[in-house]
Amino acid sequence: MQPRELPLATLRGVCQVEFQNNVWTALLFLLALLLGGWQFAVFALIGAFVTTVTAWVLGVARDRITIGLEGFNGTLIGVAVALFFEVGWVALMLVIAASVLGAVVTAALTVLLAPYNVPALTAPFCVVTSLVMIGGPAFARVWDARLPPAPVSARPTAALTFTDVWQGLLNGIGQVFFQDKWYAGLVFLIGLLVASRVAAIAAVAGSAIGIIVAVILGAPATDIGAGLYGYNPVLTAIALAGVFVALTPHGVLYAVLGAIATVVVTAGVAALFRPVGGPALTWPFVLVTWTFLAAVPMFAKIRRPS
Repeated sequence: MQPRELPLATLRGVCQVEFQNNVWTALLFLLALLLGGWQFAVFALIGAFVTTVTAWVLGVARDRITIGLEGFNGTLIGVAVALFFEVGWVALMLVIAASVLGAVVTAALTVLLAPYNVPALTAPFCVVTSLVMIGGPAFARVWDARLPPAPVSARPTAALTFTDVWQGLLNGIGQVFFQDKWYAGLVFLIGLLVASRVAAIAAVAGSAIGIIVAVILGAPATDIGAGLYGYNPVLTAIALAGVFVALTPHGVLYAVLGAIATVVVTAGVAALFRPVGGPALTWPFVLVTWTFLAAVPMFAKIRRPS
């Protein structure tokens, strides 16, 4: 791969967070991040660039790098650092170091999971960011303690309103990138639509499933409106609806079941991480999608895309 290919590979890494390979989608995703604050877009690009360059320097296959498969975990690492840590030169160094580690973890998990035909997904981001978050309070120069509210909170909450529902639907899409402004979620959705109508429909369906299941189970309205129960089902729905599972009637049902399961797992993972002060991140999506993909060979009516 030539150095001149790195900028486009970096951009594709941004949109591969949601399994897309479209530069215009990447630019719209960056615009959505800018709506939340310049630091999110800048740190996302830095994270994507560092993981991409690390993979290139260490000799990862060109086809993986050029389509952005080495950049999306770094993208999320960058956004997470911008959200959870005080932005400054120390945080910048943290993004770079964490993104280099993310590239190594990506390679390790890709090798370990290859025999099972299961992708690493956002697990490298989850591993690195969870470690950074758990250890963060020990480092006063970067720790800012700006943690978002965790699902399954004990906070008193008002009754669910229509505003909670429609904003929660869009926030569930935006929270994939830790954005809690409904208009940012709308731009993310437009970006998905530019690349794939199926992915856009799956994202809306995943967020809606998150709201419905959370309401049925009695989750706080504030968490539902913030999209905290929607973003993991969004990723699961996209992954299982045509990306890693064939888009057949049974495949669609499988994606719906996966999204429902992800909502329940979100509550469990959030409760697990609460004692150490860490958020659920995209662990629920990773765990459920790994499980559902590993199970595919046992189901005659579920198959991988040809």
